Amino acid sequence: MFLGQYEHTIDEKGRLIVPAKYREPLGDNFIITYGLDVCLFVYSLEEWKTLAEKLKSLPLGQRDARAFKRILFSRATNCTIDSQGRVIIMKYLREYARIDKEVMIIGVSDRIEIWSKDIWQKYFDKIEDSYEDIAERVYEKEE
Repeated sequence: MFLGQYEHTIDEKGRLIVPAKYREPLGDNFIITYGLDVCLFVYSLEEWKTLAEKLKSLPLGQRDARAFKRILFSRATNCTIDSQGRVIIMKYLREYARIDKEVMIIGVSDRIEIWSKDIWQKYFDKIEDSYEDIAERVYEKEE
């Protein structure tokens, strides 16, 4: 399970230090792809396979399902961590997430998200005050 948040910088070659606590659960190979809300999603291979199985059940005849799978899978890249604990974030992924220099790396249970620090702060500031209202709506749907 991925928890917490870490502030890091990405270098000019697109290398980002992966927090030490995340390295073992990620494994030797993992996937980085487009996320939602202008961030990147990072999955261990095991979680990626679980997600892929769920997405297989989406109807082929549904235009949105086809489009979502095309983007998610075509933008996914298999990654490894180098001997210094860094991963290379492909340029097209950095551009999508508007990542320039400062990033926030956050744990979200089954995945990691990589955000531009500025975008994360704006997003968090916007939703933080609504946290309890959001929780109420989410928990209402479970019942």
